[in-house]
Amino acid sequence: MRDEWHWHPRDLIDVQGFAWVALDEKWKVEEEMDELLVLYDAAGVHYRPWLQGDPPKFEIKPRSATSNRTEEMIHTSDETEVCRALLIDGLAVRIRRDGDSWQNLITYPGRKFVGYDLRPDMAAALGIPAKSGWSNKEEWSMSPAVTPDPTNLILYGPPGTGKTYATAAHAVRLCGEDVPADRTELMAAYKRLSDAERIEFVTFHQSMAYEEFVEGLRPSSVDEDGQPLAAGFRLAPTPGIFRKIARRAELSTGAGVDRISLDGRGVFKMSLGEAANPDDAYLFEDAIRDGYIVLGFNDIDWSDSRFDNRDEIMAACQHADPEAALNANSAVVQMPHIFRNWMKKGDWVVVSKGTRLFRAIGVITGDYRFAPREGGDYGHQRDVTWLWNDPDGVPVEEIYSRNFSMRTTYELTNAALNIPALERYANSQQEAGSGAPEPFVLVIDEINRANISRVFGELITLLEADKRIGAANELRVALPYSNIRDFGVPANLHIVGTMNTADRSIALIDKALRRRFTFREMMPDYTVEGMDAEVAGAGVTLAQVLRAINDRIEYLLDREHQIGHGWLLGRTTRAKLDTTMRDKIIPLIAEYFFEDWGRTADVLGGREDNPFLHATTLKPPPGMKDEEPRVRWSVRDTFAPDAYTRLIAG
Repeated sequence: MRDEWHWHPRDLIDVQGFAWVALDEKWKVEEEMDELLVLYDAAGVHYRPWLQGDPPKFEIKPRSATSNRTEEMIHTSDETEVCRALLIDGLAVRIRRDGDSWQNLITYPGRKFVGYDLRPDMAAALGIPAKSGWSNKEEWSMSPAVTPDPTNLILYGPPGTGKTYATAAHAVRLCGEDVPADRTELMAAYKRLSDAERIEFVTFHQSMAYEEFVEGLRPSSVDEDGQPLAAGFRLAPTPGIFRKIARRAELSTGAGVDRISLDGRGVFKMSLGEAANPDDAYLFEDAIRDGYIVLGFNDIDWSDSRFDNRDEIMAACQHADPEAALNANSAVVQMPHIFRNWMKKGDWVVVSKGTRLFRAIGVITGDYRFAPREGGDYGHQRDVTWLWNDPDGVPVEEIYSRNFSMRTTYELTNAALNIPALERYANSQQEAGSGAPEPFVLVIDEINRANISRVFGELITLLEADKRIGAANELRVALPYSNIRDFGVPANLHIVGTMNTADRSIALIDKALRRRFTFREMMPDYTVEGMDAEVAGAGVTLAQVLRAINDRIEYLLDREHQIGHGWLLGRTTRAKLDTTMRDKIIPLIAEYFFEDWGRTADVLGGREDNPFLHATTLKPPPGMKDEEPRVRWSVRDTFAPDAYTRLIAG
């Protein structure tokens, strides 16, 4: 045991426990997992969730030589109980006893976990309280050092080299999915992830500002609770695209093994007290903690089967308040009817926070029950399994195209629901998930067209990998408009940008951006499928035409102003190629040379008898001496029959 396995049993009980485990078929591992490692206290793990006494030893059996995930068997010196734990990057994330379900121990940022016995130095490293013993009700937020590596990537190169085209493949890959070879399948995957709001696309422009990208003040005619203002408007803090996707990424803690689908289920909006009333805060907190939804409107027990009929509910309400003028649509009648009769087991419920935010999603798992409270009111309950919650709330437009109404509960219309986004939220905080948060991708097209300092502001620092949430040097900042004091960028948010070097040289890009991004050049590719085919009626291939033009542009100007293969792909006939040359390529070349048509002619085959351009010599005005001849250039209505063969031969 000591020499071959490097295992140090302290007594015969250790040996006996090992023998029992080794002889039990269910603990045997695959043949290639023959290396036995022993993890002692130095690994920083001291868990004893089901046991008392000395800390357990960990026998680790790697799944493969390259995997960062391992499973380990656990036994102790004082008891023979055997447990199994899952490690990621050497850190235990789940543990279970034989026959029991997996219990989450440590996961990624934003997750909550049940506090087990932790060594003080381990607890300090994880940023959580050191506790002795364990309890199912003691939970802390934590941010361990184990986080996914964020990607900050910029694809740069001349126009038409496929930078924007390539962002789809990068985004799908960064979302953790295989990239299909077929473009149609790739774009279907991209659209599915975009619909689920895991991929966002934005194009920068010269007037882009911090207020649009991060957050700003926008006019609003309603107050924070969605109530119309008596007069005028107010300036409301409004999150921009970056803050929205960063929040989505931060709230995600891992998708479930079995994905929850909305198919065949209704979705109901539900208010749990008044969001702006601090006295009602307990209603939401208690409901989330104990797993139910609650409704007010009369302390009348609706359990009797006769209340299947809305008329019976109305009659009971009328009896309770004879002076009220009630009808079937009165709130005291309609809300109990929806809560008791419309909602079915399996339907989803979305908890609102005012009219513009939602803060929880759950599945209804129980029938109506009457649970009167001391002091009355809010005595109607239904059990709910909560799938996702965020007490701060998320903008309703993330999942619904309308604001919520002030009605306590009603069914949301499928036509206005963003079902992929709603399903993603519902699946993003499952305890039986992968242990890692879902990746999100923000694609920024033409990133160099905006003033980077103006757009990112103080957030440019937070983009660095070691400054992300959960990283070794995590940083958070206070946002100026919303007064959020601890905004950070999660590690599972990836950023992919594109940069057209013809618009601005890469040497001129903001140096802060250069330090924080990886730059990957994309130049014209003459070997792309379709470039080697001969153009019908032209006597040349597209690759020959493009190479000839680019060689001359690079000689006369620079390599950053070349023309990408995307401009010519698919131009398989002379007519199509002529149209592209006349309407796109020739004007672009002229723009590169600031309308110096002589240089443009140099690129297109020379100034003498150019096959694409027509030159007319201009006479000097009366009274002026003949100087160097001046020429008026124009694009030929019809290119010379041998225009392209002369172009590549020049």
